[in-house]
Amino acid sequence: MSAVKRYCTMVRNETSLPKWLGGSSDDGTLDNNYADSTDGSETKEAPAADVQIAEEKPKAQYWAIVATGAGLFSDGYVNSTVGFVTTMLKRIYGAKALSKSSAMSNISAIAFAGTVVGQLGFGFLADHHSRKIGMIISTGILIVFSILLAGSYGIGMPTNPQGMLAAMTVYRAFLGIGIGGEYPAGSVACAEVSQKLSKGSRNRYFVWFTNSMIDFGFVMSAFIAWLLLYICSVPSSPDSDHGLSVAWRVLYGLGAIPPLSLLYLRLKFQDDEQFTKNSLKHIRTPYWTIFKYYGPRMILVSLIWFIYDFCTYSFGIFSPQIIGIVVKDNNIHTTFGWNTLFYVFYLPGTLLGAFASDYFGPRLTLFTGAVLQGIVGFIMTSQYATLIEHAAPFIVVFGVFTALGEFGPGNNIGLIASKSSASAIRGRYYGICAAVGKIGAFVGGYAFPAIADHYGGLDSFQGQTTLFYVSSALCIFSGLLVLLLPPLGQTAVADEDRKFREYLESQGIDTSMMGHEIKDTEYTTTHIENVKEY
Repeated sequence: MSAVKRYCTMVRNETSLPKWLGGSSDDGTLDNNYADSTDGSETKEAPAADVQIAEEKPKAQYWAIVATGAGLFSDGYVNSTVGFVTTMLKRIYGAKALSKSSAMSNISAIAFAGTVVGQLGFGFLADHHSRKIGMIISTGILIVFSILLAGSYGIGMPTNPQGMLAAMTVYRAFLGIGIGGEYPAGSVACAEVSQKLSKGSRNRYFVWFTNSMIDFGFVMSAFIAWLLLYICSVPSSPDSDHGLSVAWRVLYGLGAIPPLSLLYLRLKFQDDEQFTKNSLKHIRTPYWTIFKYYGPRMILVSLIWFIYDFCTYSFGIFSPQIIGIVVKDNNIHTTFGWNTLFYVFYLPGTLLGAFASDYFGPRLTLFTGAVLQGIVGFIMTSQYATLIEHAAPFIVVFGVFTALGEFGPGNNIGLIASKSSASAIRGRYYGICAAVGKIGAFVGGYAFPAIADHYGGLDSFQGQTTLFYVSSALCIFSGLLVLLLPPLGQTAVADEDRKFREYLESQGIDTSMMGHEIKDTEYTTTHIENVKEY
């Protein structure tokens, strides 16, 4: 009953609908005038938090949102291509040849390790130097290693793929570092830039250019993989080795285009003054003092992210196999086509959920999405025997299950992580939370097949239903955990900076040296210079 009571209180306090939806707010603004669970005191909206959009270049804020957040497209694209490329390589060289490669058998683990290194390393870089430097370096890594991955070659080719597979694994590890860097550098900068937008729209723009970009990456990877099979196939032999060899290289190579398109915008990007005024660059970071303040919150956010990635990335990796079993067709074109349709269901969840994050707040939206996902998962599992007999209904229900995951945890866990800490340590805070999430994805990649094998294997009815039972239960559990987090309003970034500075001063720490030296005071908001407005 306590959870129900807390949920009702959360709905009453955190829901703020615009007038066109029957609410009293002009813009769906979520105020911050309710209790903060950190110290139990009443928080009030800081007058300085409602920063006006720059009059000189009103569109510059949106260019800055694109520049900072859209790099996460590469995360969804690259991670999704692993499953498709592995399927193609098995067709070309045979499953036995791939199983002989120790590097290839551990490519997912090595890739995730690279991502975790990037998240932790770039988190430090973004806080101690600048968000801009972190974004530019990660962009360069993504471009270079996407191209190298597409051109992978090794001794013994074309008959013996072992050298090529080893090279692919090395390139994929470095690519993971670049992807990891996008989280604490790009997403954190995106959160700070979003505060310059009008109140009532800040959360949705953050979501659209972070998590939605990851989901678009999943969709585009699946669609391009399916399209390349037709473009590169030989009419007389659609599954020929030559066609597949070209397809997987092009699929990887196209991954260099999105970061390349962002490079110019990132070179013109200027760090937000919310960060430059509150940086700890000139102060020795009091880690223990900070941990006492943010530690419990960070652990909760990390645990929710761990659960989300544990389920989402595992299903993403194994969805081609699951769908292939349901479709009951060994044709690779058909399997990839159904998989593309499955990924499309991510989009309504993330795009519509972005509005909910503004109108209902990230906590309430995450809770609702996670619980509904769990309920749909249990219903789906109870009717699994009927659903797997028909591909279309299964794909639709499975798609709704994943869409709710994007509506709730997918959209809001990054939003909460980016706006629930102060600018001075936001890169490291976000990087640690995201790294724990990736560890969850890594663990899930091994745990899912192990759980399925214990109950008959991934090809068995009981093995598949067990995975959905486990995932559904974890969804509901993660939804309950979010009730323990403090609420976040539209001015959360500025509010956290103010409260953090007050906390440091209460602990006897001199905050007079906080902040970088701001050389150019002409502009009052983050902007991208010399971008032509259309």
